[in-house]
Amino acid sequence: MTLNPPWAIWSFRPIATALLALSAALALTGAAQAHGVDTSDAGYIAEITGWNLLPYVYLGAKHMITGYDHILFLLGVIFFLYRMEHIGIYVSLFAIGHSTTMLLGVYFNWAISSYFIDAIIGLSVVYKALDNIGAFQRWLGFQPNTKAATLIFGLFHGLGLATKVLEYDMSPDGLLPNLIAFNVGVEIGQLLALAAILIVMGFWRRTRSFWKLAYSANVAMMCAGFVLFGYQLVGLMVVP
Repeated sequence: MTLNPPWAIWSFRPIATALLALSAALALTGAAQAHGVDTSDAGYIAEITGWNLLPYVYLGAKHMITGYDHILFLLGVIFFLYRMEHIGIYVSLFAIGHSTTMLLGVYFNWAISSYFIDAIIGLSVVYKALDNIGAFQRWLGFQPNTKAATLIFGLFHGLGLATKVLEYDMSPDGLLPNLIAFNVGVEIGQLLALAAILIVMGFWRRTRSFWKLAYSANVAMMCAGFVLFGYQLVGLMVVP
């Protein structure tokens, strides 16, 4: 599916201004820190063994809902999707991607730097925002495959989830069923977040301001992705 929003002019001045403003705000508030593992949750997981399906479902849903980088990407994916079958296809591709690498990453204990993975996740938000404003069509002369991009970035988002789950130090006793329960929770959290986004977008799309502010909203999303990328890149360089 090719998304072709009606942007006529690509202006770098509002992008630069928004980026500087957002970067300064995040630097002052500390909001650029990636979502991590809550201390109480990590302590609880370290103490339990065996099958604990409901707690892991809860943790999976909580982790997805509080994972603002995942939510930003999901927002970008459905920003210009109106038909439910299209939304279902793209969200399913994203879910397949992040479920696959999350399960494999934890089960096989793939030791990948969380800063590196989260930096790529930040770039995925940038990519989707640029895609939404038609930048690639103007720069490259063609539209990249949006379905393939959603699946590929879903794989990276899953690795990001895996790096966080590994911080729980889960017991090997009941590991696979607990992982599946966690993934079910992630999907529940994703559906809840998607429902909230669709409700808000549904009301916004009915107003005259949607097409006036859609460009600015995607620029802001792109800036947030750059800030997330920069923050994680600094962490990658300075944290041993």
